[in-house]
Amino acid sequence: MARYIMKRLTAAIVTLLIIISVVFILVRQMPIEGYFDNFDKLDANIVRARLVQMGLTDPLFTQLKRFLGNLARGDLGTSARYSVGVPIRKILLTKIPVSLQLGLSSMALSLLLGVPLGVAMARSQTRYKARLWDAVGTVFIVFINAVPAAVYHIYLQAFGSRALNTSMLFSREQPLTWVLPILSMSLGSTAYYAMWLRRYMVDELNKDYVALAQAKGVTNQKVLARHVFRNAFVPMIQYLPTSLLYTVSGSIYVESLYSIPGMGGLLVDVIRRQDNPMVQILVIIYSCIGVVGLLLGDMLMVAIDPRISFAKKAGAR
Repeated sequence: MARYIMKRLTAAIVTLLIIISVVFILVRQMPIEGYFDNFDKLDANIVRARLVQMGLTDPLFTQLKRFLGNLARGDLGTSARYSVGVPIRKILLTKIPVSLQLGLSSMALSLLLGVPLGVAMARSQTRYKARLWDAVGTVFIVFINAVPAAVYHIYLQAFGSRALNTSMLFSREQPLTWVLPILSMSLGSTAYYAMWLRRYMVDELNKDYVALAQAKGVTNQKVLARHVFRNAFVPMIQYLPTSLLYTVSGSIYVESLYSIPGMGGLLVDVIRRQDNPMVQILVIIYSCIGVVGLLLGDMLMVAIDPRISFAKKAGAR
């Protein structure tokens, strides 16, 4: 297991370095206006002097080496246009708590709704009377996956705010305005958990050990609870760290839609303002979250189920 962890950790570090390098190079191809506030009012000599001061006239490899060194020390740079001269790390520290609160709440809600729905849908394979849940769950999953998220988010905001008699925009001082953003963020994950848990449980129900347990007289309810659910939930565990990390980064669209002062809305705002240093850092953060989440997910799955061994050829991914 230690060998596997070291192998995956090395691969993750190499992947992160490649991502950071690619993002860095791409951002350097963007117009230099993104490094200056009121660029149109600046003299060409002043612009040239500041570019030299920021090291943007150095060779690209030298810039990348300096950038990686700054990242290693925790220096994310300063904002160029969003909050001129303010350290990016300081800006993020004011945004992350908001996204974290909403994200953790939406994740808890999606697990609270998605897991029981998936179990109820799987139970319909053994109980005819429970097939109503399978039909309801299937309609919900198809709707969430078929309809563009922007559509049902907008309708939920419009009709939900009217039903709750609250503002359409988020406000920290009004707890009722938290309901719709949390619900919006949880819909996709709820459908995801329900769909995959049902699929994994149905696969487990078709295995020989279930037939053997039923032949011995064990009730379907005990088989589902003690064996099928536990075995089916293991593959889903690898996605939990990624979901948890994404709660910190927030939902880009939902936070923008409800004007939530979090990480998601921040990325949209800095792109609109063409703040190159902040765009660079935020894109790197979002990219790295996926890599780190997958790494932690694999490690967690191996730790929970010792039968899994990715080091063997048969278990290679």
